[in-house]
Amino acid sequence: MRKLFWTLAVVGAFLGAGTLAQSQTAHAAIGIVASNWKFTPSSITVHAGQEVVLHLTSTEGVHGLQSDELGIPMTAITPGSTKTVEFTPKKTGKYVLHCAIMCGAGHPNMTLTINVVP
Repeated sequence: MRKLFWTLAVVGAFLGAGTLAQSQTAHAAIGIVASNWKFTPSSITVHAGQEVVLHLTSTEGVHGLQSDELGIPMTAITPGSTKTVEFTPKKTGKYVLHCAIMCGAGHPNMTLTINVVP
């Protein structure tokens, strides 16, 4: 019985280590909805060095997102489809992204804030 206990303990430790390694390399997946004239949520927090996956959709209007600093390519967001953007922020800081496609009267105030923390 004692041998079985130690075998289970070793197997459990091994499996636990694998789970820990997976969680350290896991990515953050965040849904962002664009509409006239806002992103929801309007602010997100991510970790430097961790891959981030944004799932971008629009409920109305055509909008865009881009950031050279964060490595987000120009991405048009259209109603009825989901765009997936992957990036890994390298530096901590506050990044304010403006809608990259002219979308009407509220366009100048349409922003998404990405807070990158350690």
